[in-house]
Amino acid sequence: MIKNYSIENIKNIVQNTNLKHVAIIMDGNRRWAKDRLLPSAVGHQKGVDSLKATMRACDKFGIKYLTVYAFSTENWNRKPDEVEFLMNLLAKTLGKELDEMHKENVKIKFLGDIKALSDNLQYILKNAEETTKDNTGVNLQIAFNYGARAEIIHAMKEIAKKIKDEAISIDDISESLVEEYLYTSSIPNPDLLIRTGGEKRVSNYLLWQIAYSEILVLDAYWPEFDADSLAGAVLEFERRNRRYGK
Repeated sequence: MIKNYSIENIKNIVQNTNLKHVAIIMDGNRRWAKDRLLPSAVGHQKGVDSLKATMRACDKFGIKYLTVYAFSTENWNRKPDEVEFLMNLLAKTLGKELDEMHKENVKIKFLGDIKALSDNLQYILKNAEETTKDNTGVNLQIAFNYGARAEIIHAMKEIAKKIKDEAISIDDISESLVEEYLYTSSIPNPDLLIRTGGEKRVSNYLLWQIAYSEILVLDAYWPEFDADSLAGAVLEFERRNRRYGK
C-alpha cells in the first residue's frame, strides 16, 4: 500500500500504459474476520466497503472497466447459511447502493449463470443492469455464480447450435467468434488481474480472458484493499513489460 502519490500521476500512468480493465479476485473476507475474532458476515460486509472504494478509485484514476469475482460456481459448496447470507448481501447491497451508483454514472453488468438464482434475486440483478445500462462511467462487472469453464462450455453450446442451424460453419470458428459468446462480449480483456489474500491461483476465473493479463498477488485481505492499494497496483503495472509472446 502506498500513500505518497497524486491522482493526476496515476491517471497519467493509466493513460500512458493503456490500462483499461482491472479484474480482481476479492479473496480473504473470512480470514480477515477470523483474525479479528469476528463472524464471517462482518468480513463480507467490509468487503462491500472495499469494492465501493475501489470502484470510486477506478473512476478517479480513469480505469474504465472493473470486474470482480463475487460468487463462484464452486461457492455453492460452502455452508448453506453462508451461501444464503451472500445471496442476501448482494440483494441488500443493490437495494441500498443502486441509486447512488446510478448517480455516479456506474454501468453494472452481471457475469455468470444468473438463471440458477432465485426469481427475486434475478429481478434485482436485471433491474440494476436495466437502470444503469446507459451510464458512461466505470463499467462494473460482477461475476456471480460464475465459473470460467462453465462460461466456455456455454459458449461452445451456443456456437454448436448456430452450426446445427447452419447459421455458421465450422470454418467460421475463431477467437473473435468465441469471444462473442462469452459473458464478457463487448468488454476488453483484463490488462491486470489482482488477487488479494495471498493465494497464488486463478480459481476458475476468466480463464479465456486473462490469457495475457498481468497478474498481481497481494498478501493483504480484500477488506484491507482501498484506493491506495489500487494506486500501488497501477504503479506495479507500469513496471511490467507486456511482450505478448514476442
